Amino acid sequence: MSSQHLTTPVPSMVPISFKVNGIQQQLNVDTRTTLLDALREHLHLTGTKKGCDHGQCGACTVMVNGRRINACLTLAVMQQDAEITTIEGLGNPDELHPLQAAFIKHDGYQCGYCTPGQICSSMAVLEEIKAGIPSHVTHDLVSAPNVTADEIRERMSGNICRCGAYSNILAAIEEYAEGLES
Repeated sequence: MSSQHLTTPVPSMVPISFKVNGIQQQLNVDTRTTLLDALREHLHLTGTKKGCDHGQCGACTVMVNGRRINACLTLAVMQQDAEITTIEGLGNPDELHPLQAAFIKHDGYQCGYCTPGQICSSMAVLEEIKAGIPSHVTHDLVSAPNVTADEIRERMSGNICRCGAYSNILAAIEEYAEGLES
């Protein structure tokens, strides 16, 4: 039997371009780079967290073209020309987004690890409801869903909080949603 020298294939690098938090970004990434790693490692936007790396915890939730996604489950190259919003694009310590302020007011952040994903997901949840997209708990599929605790809980179920701050998170989202309606 002859021994053959096996070589590891060289990763393929590709240029990508997308807008992150309103700023056009150009990167050269390995085709296997997740959006999460592109944000954290290439753009140094570390607010988006790597939790499970399997799409089960929601810590990496960001908004792409207004829809929430798990950044660990999508490749950066799949987001060519997309508009991406991370927690850094919503507010900063000097000028908090009203939803961020509600999370602080209601102690919805506890350890804070899941908070960026919770807040990005919350923003998208409220947009889904506003757009009339039904969930599994929507009773009337003909009428637009309402912002209710049940709707929020169902839609946020993909975001895990290991500290168990769910009631505080719900209170923060409800307060922010009430502000939108008035």
